[in-house]
Amino acid sequence: MVSEPDIILTASAAKRVSWIAERQSKPAILRLAVDGGGCAGFTYKFELADAQADDDTVAETDGVKLVVDPVSLDLVRGSAVDFVEDLGGASFKVTNPNAASGCGCGSSFSI
Repeated sequence: MVSEPDIILTASAAKRVSWIAERQSKPAILRLAVDGGGCAGFTYKFELADAQADDDTVAETDGVKLVVDPVSLDLVRGSAVDFVEDLGGASFKVTNPNAASGCGCGSSFSI
């Protein structure tokens, strides 16, 4: 049986992480964390990581890693992290099947 990946990093997001990491002379590792707060209860937080932790879940696309801690993973399991550019600007976006509702800014969600 093939199980669905816990989390996915799209090629578009991987390309952007690689670009940012090169400019900051850091490894191409994007950390996704979920914090309490935001207009809908939880917010996504993205940052470049220097390394992955032992208990992180890792998704790799084109040599770029997306790492998620166990607590955050419970809230984003099955999600895809993408990088989108539109009239509102450019940003990383999480498509989260667990989110019951979101908000207009796209960086906050509830379960």
